[in-house]
Amino acid sequence: MSEFLKRTLSGAVYVGIVIGSVLWHPVAFGIVFLIVMVWGVSEYHRLMGSSRYARGGAVVGAALMWIAALWALVAPEGLGQSWGIYALFGGSYALVIFACILEELWAKAANPVANWGNLFVSQIMIALPFCSMIALLALDKWLLLALFVLIWVNDSGAYCVGSLTAKREGGNHKMFPRVSPKKSWEGLFGGFVFAILAALLLQYYGWFDALWCGGTEDIANNTKTAIVITFAILACTFGTLGDLLESLMKRTIGVKDSGRFLPGHGGVLDRFDSMLLAAPMIAVFCWVCYAFLSLC
Repeated sequence: MSEFLKRTLSGAVYVGIVIGSVLWHPVAFGIVFLIVMVWGVSEYHRLMGSSRYARGGAVVGAALMWIAALWALVAPEGLGQSWGIYALFGGSYALVIFACILEELWAKAANPVANWGNLFVSQIMIALPFCSMIALLALDKWLLLALFVLIWVNDSGAYCVGSLTAKREGGNHKMFPRVSPKKSWEGLFGGFVFAILAALLLQYYGWFDALWCGGTEDIANNTKTAIVITFAILACTFGTLGDLLESLMKRTIGVKDSGRFLPGHGGVLDRFDSMLLAAPMIAVFCWVCYAFLSLC
């Protein structure tokens, strides 16, 4: 099988699983992305060469955070505020601290400080961003799906525009060639344009209606359009930064792919790098918009 066909088939499966899990049920999404998040955290520690104590503590802590976030979403009314949620979140960080202590007292690691740093980075830069997807899902599944779609459209648009402008005389203008040699400013803005157009199309089909709190008659169409365009710009901006962040990490440690999550597509961090910064930013933006517009 050719590399192109392998990438196409695995990419189609990936898109189908993401869309299916988001649309089917929060528990289905929770199970699928629990596996993805734990895989990503473990992948990060493998790349960084952390000891099994730091790696194990990070994986278990991340899993508990994810379960707590999902519980808060699907539990019956009132249960989301129960002691169980706080116990799970507290337990996740207790396990992280426990792993840190074992790193020095038992494992006798050569560089425990580096392992501790990697352990906390994996929680803050991987586990928590994945958990922020639950916040979007709590508002509306179409908002979460819109974020995925806009990230995909931005990547595709940036690739197409960047490839076309690279063929002209003198080529295109590289953004950060040391980190990502193929990314260009032309591709960046081309991706933005495609994503904004896609966001306006999704607005037409009602994907952002959850933000209007049901008061569509009281909110001006210009305001809705401005919010949708801002959503797209934030998704593209922080998605690109997440991509560059992961590329910088890989170049620093000298690897091409973060793992073997999907044939032809690399590891979990390669596939979800854009979401690591975009998901928490968009989650905060949507909740702020929801709270503000509910007062209108």
